Amino acid sequence: MNHDSYTDAYLKDVLESVRTVAMVGASPNWNRPSYFVMKYLQAKGFHVHPVNPAASGKTILGEPCHADLVGLPEPVDMVDIFRNSEAAGLLADQAIEIGAKVVWMQLTVRNDEAAQRAEAAGLAVVMNRCPKIEYARLFGELSWGGFNSQRISSKRHRIA
Repeated sequence: MNHDSYTDAYLKDVLESVRTVAMVGASPNWNRPSYFVMKYLQAKGFHVHPVNPAASGKTILGEPCHADLVGLPEPVDMVDIFRNSEAAGLLADQAIEIGAKVVWMQLTVRNDEAAQRAEAAGLAVVMNRCPKIEYARLFGELSWGGFNSQRISSKRHRIA
């Protein structure tokens, strides 16, 4: 897999295969990126389990926060990593251990060795991307805000 460039089809397939997400690094602070990504994914029908040892036992957006991936109450399809690139290695290994199908590393997070291990175990991997941004782009929502998603065009197609 070329992790420098993902096809839209690959990203869309990954997002369509996911219903449950473990968000590692979820924050109870409303102004943190992980908070509004979690809120967005919940609004799109994903069941998101926040994972953050510092917030363990608290509730984030109506969901109990867990200390680690191993303590989750149900299997998850995707582990979304809001931690640094070094921490992503152990988290990818834990994602394999708990039977996740996808490891998604957030913007600026990249760990090629972890990606290789996860892919060798059969997991799909996305690095340095945000599922909120990709979902909005691929499912046509960005165009509502005036962004060019390249999904719809006002230009006429020439018929030869």
